[in-house]
Amino acid sequence: MSSDTASPEFGPAGSDLDPFFVFDFRTADDPDEGQRWSTWLSVEPLSRGPEPRPDWVVTSQAALDTELGVLKTGKEADVFLLERAVPDDPDQSVVLAAKRYRDEQHRSFHRSTAYTEGRRTRNSRDARALAKKTAHGRAVAAGQWAWAEWEALTRFWSAGVPVPYPVQIDGTEILMELVTVDGEAAPRLAQTRPDPELLRSYFEQLREAMIILARHGVAHGDLSPYNVLAAGERLVIIDLPQAVDVVANPTGTDFLMRDCTNVCGWFRARGLDPAVADEHALFGELVASAF
Repeated sequence: MSSDTASPEFGPAGSDLDPFFVFDFRTADDPDEGQRWSTWLSVEPLSRGPEPRPDWVVTSQAALDTELGVLKTGKEADVFLLERAVPDDPDQSVVLAAKRYRDEQHRSFHRSTAYTEGRRTRNSRDARALAKKTAHGRAVAAGQWAWAEWEALTRFWSAGVPVPYPVQIDGTEILMELVTVDGEAAPRLAQTRPDPELLRSYFEQLREAMIILARHGVAHGDLSPYNVLAAGERLVIIDLPQAVDVVANPTGTDFLMRDCTNVCGWFRARGLDPAVADEHALFGELVASAF
């Protein structure tokens, strides 16, 4: 290599940069409106998805993030469609779901503090700000819910629970796998009318997922057909910021029972045998797995 060239590994020739510093050439052209450079390299390693990562995850520093519009609005967060792609490289392109939490001042829903019993705030300054509901405290609260969902997604995905693959977290934004059916965003389970065979399969999938969670001492805390996606013949569980530690949280078993009631009630209403969709039997099985 000549002395007046730049290396993508070691930075500009003659620089005093650390030899392991990755030089970024992306300053030549600013992104267009509605675009940004990929934030993959700007987040901490613990804020990136667990390994082994799926092949579709785009990690190139040359990638652009392009806003594609709103997928879903919610009471505490909105989900957007975001394409992460390397220009002119069709092999490095993926559309993700970008979930962005609002601060408490801009939410129309406030989760009960019962969900957070047994959790710890990471430092005393944040704890004081939360208690006083200052502007910093509101930002901390939004970040806490985002981080809680991120931790749940990474933990559950690694444990084999059917959840979207978590790509990264940056502040109050979580990028995750977009669950699709035939190229379209997958519908909520509540929107489906499965035939008897598929209905039974769906129930067994949820039952198995709930058992895995219970073995890790966790309940979803708000599980219902509105927090489950039907991706063809498989189910994917979403909306996880309120995941409850059934041991540390004094009302953990109450949340566990509520999950069982919501799930079994919906399946019975769709025609599943009540002897199969029995919330008390399911609850007993989960408690035995948790304790």
